[in-house]
Amino acid sequence: MRFDDMRLLIREQIEYRELLVQMVRRDLLLRYKQTIMGFGWAIFMPLVNTAIFSLVFMRVAPIDTGLPYPLYAYCGLLAWNFMASSLRFGVVSLTSNTSLVTKIYFPREIFPFAAVFVALVDAAIGSLVLIGLMAWYGVWGGPAILLLPVVVAVHVMFTAGIALLLAMSHLFYRDVKYLFDVVVSVAMFATSVVYPVERVGGVLGQVLAMNPLNAIIDAYRAVLLRGTAPAPGPFLAAAVISVMLLCVAWMVFHRGELAFAEHI
Repeated sequence: MRFDDMRLLIREQIEYRELLVQMVRRDLLLRYKQTIMGFGWAIFMPLVNTAIFSLVFMRVAPIDTGLPYPLYAYCGLLAWNFMASSLRFGVVSLTSNTSLVTKIYFPREIFPFAAVFVALVDAAIGSLVLIGLMAWYGVWGGPAILLLPVVVAVHVMFTAGIALLLAMSHLFYRDVKYLFDVVVSVAMFATSVVYPVERVGGVLGQVLAMNPLNAIIDAYRAVLLRGTAPAPGPFLAAAVISVMLLCVAWMVFHRGELAFAEHI
């Protein structure tokens, strides 16, 4: 992978930025077309999950997170749902746009990137509830919240890298989508979404601690709820992994574009 190659890919993406905006707009309209709640679904699902896990971890098996549990859970679920939604739509982003992929030239990575940005809009809408919960519990991150754009950028890069690989893999092997559905259902419990994974001991706990998404979700809670900067070591490692993942995935995706039409 050469720096010049990445620079060309980024330049091409900038040239087609208006197409990316149009794709995001189209996907948002299609996703919520003929739904009663519309964008309300972006708020409803994290709220329902928060209520369920609050019942479990406040009544059945109480745990101490150092924060009001509904606030802790909703913040984690909002971050997780952004990634899960991005990947769920990203994995089929090429196969659901066959006519565009085969007939018109433009950077094909626009499709998985559009899925990520659509999910980011959903997350922004869902964050309104998070702001309400923060006001209700009197929790505010203070000046540390200025680091939020950095955390979001790292999260977006990490998610976009995986979305590129999944979209390309599903184009070549159609059972990737079904495998993804299984993995994403389990992966949430291997991440600090609804409970601190550091509470898991032994070898399993050490393995779970290596998940870079833990550092990203903990960084959200740090800057938004605890008023501190993200833990420098884990977050820096997650940032480096995210940048490398995006660069490698983008290059692999670009080199595989010539074979896309044959497998569509």
